[in-house]
Amino acid sequence: MAEFRWFGHNCVRIKAREATVLMDPLDRSTGYALPKQSADVVTISHPHPGHANLAALRPDPPYRTIEGPGEYEVHDIFVTGIRTYHDAERGSRRGYNTAYLVELENLRVCHLGDLGHGLTEDQAEALANIDVLLVPAGGSGEDVLDPAQAAEVIAQLEPKVVVPIQYRTAYGDANRGDLATFCKALGVEPPAPEEKLTVRPSDLGETMRLAVLAPDGTGRA
Repeated sequence: MAEFRWFGHNCVRIKAREATVLMDPLDRSTGYALPKQSADVVTISHPHPGHANLAALRPDPPYRTIEGPGEYEVHDIFVTGIRTYHDAERGSRRGYNTAYLVELENLRVCHLGDLGHGLTEDQAEALANIDVLLVPAGGSGEDVLDPAQAAEVIAQLEPKVVVPIQYRTAYGDANRGDLATFCKALGVEPPAPEEKLTVRPSDLGETMRLAVLAPDGTGRA
């Protein structure tokens, strides 16, 4: 069983039996406030401060930071970083991005970071058989996937569960698109937000599920 919480922007925490993974710890430039966190593994998709706020991490217990492509094993979980780009011009404008595949609790979880382009065949193959996909949902296409492009990437990867991140809410990402536009591109109605998402392999069906998480980095914690 894996528990997912979204703190706003790209920041997601995954708690599992083996370890806790914190992905893209945010800072206040995103409009959200990340409460102090403990984690075993921290992944960073690119070095912008809004994705790499290590000051939000408690130093004890010590954590492992992963900041790029490669294969990693930490606390019996496997993390694979796949080189992608922050724009559609192979990073010439906005640089690199790393998409991460995390394998834990017999689940395959993918965090796309600030992906700015459709996936190549090789990238899609490296990210095959995804159970849970964390996908940016409010981009413009200039820097991060727009909703139509996000829907195309979802169709490429065919995940069992889709969790949208990085879209406009009442608390942050004011310059991003809204959830309704993303859901329209996906052809589904927006479901009610959940405070947390718990996923077991036995829960997964053949039909894709869209799960919307309420942001937990609102300054209320």
